[in-house]
Amino acid sequence: MENVILIIHLILALCLIGIVLLQRNEGGGLGMGSAAGGVMSGRAAATALGKLTWLFAIGFICTSITLTILAAANSSDGSVVDRIADTPDPVEAPAPVTPDSNELLPPAPVGSEPLVPQAAD
Repeated sequence: MENVILIIHLILALCLIGIVLLQRNEGGGLGMGSAAGGVMSGRAAATALGKLTWLFAIGFICTSITLTILAAANSSDGSVVDRIADTPDPVEAPAPVTPDSNELLPPAPVGSEPLVPQAAD
């Protein structure tokens, strides 16, 4: 259920970005580039792109709220700090074993000659 809503949420986000980029630019901020000449221009006619923008925005907000409610329902009652305080103390690692100087190399396979010749007596 949560994955389906998340996929719909992502699709709505991409559609909202695309539909906003398709709309016509009306000049600078506060309507300064419009033909009306005032600080604030009048309402533009409701176009199909404007209606789709509102539709995608409402759907995006609804899926955001739904995902927030689902995440809150699935979360635990305690905080992260409480979970850290409840963990047991870590087990101390044993001290490293230091091998004898004669045991630095692994034993040779059975039936093989030693690589280092033995000193003659």
